[in-house]
Amino acid sequence: MSVSGNRVVPFGAVILLLGALFTTLLPTQNAYAAQITSRTLTLEAGTSDGGSAPGGNVNHKFTFTVPTSASVGSIKFEYCTTSQGTCTLPTGMDSTTATMGTQNGATSFTLNNTTNGAPYITRSAASITGGTALTYELLGVKNPTPTNYTFFVRISTFGSTDTSGSAIDTGTVTASTATAIVLTGVMPESLIFCTGAVITSTSGVPDCSTATPGAVSFNQLFSPSDTATATSMMAASTNAPTGYSITVNGTTLTSGSNTIAAMASATTGVRGTSQFGMNLKANTTPAVGAEVAPASNGTNLKGQAATGYDTVNNFKFVSGESIANSSNGGAGGTNTQAYTVSYMTNVEGAQPAGVYTTTLTYICSATF
Repeated sequence: MSVSGNRVVPFGAVILLLGALFTTLLPTQNAYAAQITSRTLTLEAGTSDGGSAPGGNVNHKFTFTVPTSASVGSIKFEYCTTSQGTCTLPTGMDSTTATMGTQNGATSFTLNNTTNGAPYITRSAASITGGTALTYELLGVKNPTPTNYTFFVRISTFGSTDTSGSAIDTGTVTASTATAIVLTGVMPESLIFCTGAVITSTSGVPDCSTATPGAVSFNQLFSPSDTATATSMMAASTNAPTGYSITVNGTTLTSGSNTIAAMASATTGVRGTSQFGMNLKANTTPAVGAEVAPASNGTNLKGQAATGYDTVNNFKFVSGESIANSSNGGAGGTNTQAYTVSYMTNVEGAQPAGVYTTTLTYICSATF
């Protein structure tokens, strides 16, 4: 017993008081996990279902940054209906068929999907530096089945390889299933065709809305000593299984009862003779015309000049004949291409004077 003045203090009480004080000065033994940052869950499309499809077999991609430098042997992904408290498995979801997908930042993990709703990835414990961004993809997860249904995934890192023991870092991500939007549109049978003096392109595609009127004049007066030329254009596309064919219909150049002879077979022009013909090529003699554009590739661009109108410097005109078609590469649809039709006229010295005209009608036909 200790005696101090008139007070008597039991020795045992002093010991208890010192013991209590000593306890409060000791550092705590409880471990608190640090908060994972920059965390996201992306619902990616699977082999057949959209990423947010209710009940869809999809891929779940986790991206997050761990704050703590530590040796990590496993990372757990716990699916819950709430972000905190007791974890209840979201309705209808299934993670037991998941497989390991992409992994970045820290690798060599394999997937343990034994417990539905609590898959984890595991490896021999190895250090991960704090601030490292990690990405892990779980393939073939079945989403919760309700529509527009929010669920949470609690992410935890562990030093152990089986998620036992205290978590090192933790964080929660959230996602939701969503009602699928079903869009329906109809592509009807299509044949687009236009003619004009000039047709220009919009963003590289011949544009029929730019076609100018079809009044075309030759570049010069007719003369037995020179060849007169002119051009017009047409554009076509179709989704017909057989493609299209374009015919020319009309008469040769005529002034009253006088005519200029139509070229019944494909041949070159001869000055001083009566000739009217056309082709769909870039010619040099005379210098007139252009090739089909864009150029045919035999797949989605199939337009070509037809036989008799497909040889440079050779001209022909027979009403009712096909002058172009979309058989380059075989039957099938083709995107829009523009044709330049070149007209060539030679005359004899005795050709009667007058204004010579013709009206030509081009008909594009497709079979569906």
